[in-house]
Amino acid sequence: MTSCTPADGPPDLLFLLSWASHALQTEHAAGLAELGISPRAHYVLAQARTGDLTQRQIGERCGVDKTTMVVTLDQLERAGLAERRPVPTDRRARLVAVTPAGEQVLLRARQVVERIQEDLLATLPEPDREVFLRALVALVTGPLATSSPYAPGSRSGC
Repeated sequence: MTSCTPADGPPDLLFLLSWASHALQTEHAAGLAELGISPRAHYVLAQARTGDLTQRQIGERCGVDKTTMVVTLDQLERAGLAERRPVPTDRRARLVAVTPAGEQVLLRARQVVERIQEDLLATLPEPDREVFLRALVALVTGPLATSSPYAPGSRSGC
């Protein structure tokens, strides 16, 4: 790893969080690729599981723009993992439902993600794990919650 500490100060928080995020995204992408899905498809499936959210609502929750959401749902439908159904009260809107095959992939994806997270957190001393997670949650639900349309605090569930 290249240096994350400027010569005249403390570690660079942006660099550290970016490095950690990139590395974790890479791990997720590799693990989920074995199931034939991307991290984005996993997030969409997880949100669609209830079957009562529209395509637009899921996109907002996951920070996915309309075009990318359409492409993602097209891929999930072709793979037989999700389907779009008309909303009875709005002919322009579509509810997204997870198929039985999608439920199986979602279950396996959760196992992959949990394993990756457990492996990563196991590198920290046990007393630090809960503190670390609590601190990250405090940051993303506090000062970082509304700094970006894709921040976790500005959408629910992803």
